[in-house]
Amino acid sequence: MLFYNTGNPAPNPRRVRIFAAEKGIELDARDISLVAGEHKSDEYKAINPRGQTPSLQLDDGTVITESVAICRYLEALHPEPNMFGEGDLEPAMIEMWSRRVEMILMAPVGAVWVHTHKFTAAIPGRNTEWGEANRPRVAEAFRFFDRSLEGREFLAADRFTISDILLLTTFDFAEFVGCGATEECAHLRAWHDRVSARPSANA
Repeated sequence: MLFYNTGNPAPNPRRVRIFAAEKGIELDARDISLVAGEHKSDEYKAINPRGQTPSLQLDDGTVITESVAICRYLEALHPEPNMFGEGDLEPAMIEMWSRRVEMILMAPVGAVWVHTHKFTAAIPGRNTEWGEANRPRVAEAFRFFDRSLEGREFLAADRFTISDILLLTTFDFAEFVGCGATEECAHLRAWHDRVSARPSANA
């Protein structure tokens, strides 16, 4: 397998790196520079036509894209420690919280990133007004997750799961973008301190 990776602050490849670190999986990786435009090269778009990272190319040439899909594949190969849930209820709860991170938080953070950040100024269709309009949505999303984490050690289960990885990487990316959680989000920030102390967070 070959993992097409991009370093921080890119949140999606980091999801896979943290997931693999939690599993003790060492991935052969090739770094793709977004700054240099390598993700839009003909060579890379032959791997992933969308020109995005991460991608995982299997030994038979099959390519898996999208970070959570890659993590699901790695989970199937290395079931322990379980990260997507066991039994009937737990997978549903983990999926619910994962979807909430993607829809409630990552979507507006992405809008702020694409439409307001200096690194994305050349992207066609940039709409600064729309980007700025998403900052209150990001703030409300952080308040939602702060309330949700009151009295909880982890987001979706009684242990660290893919949902925590999604929230951690989105939290940190929002900080980079300039729309991070405020100090009033005490429960969320305490959770962030706990999960950031895990060795995998440095992957």
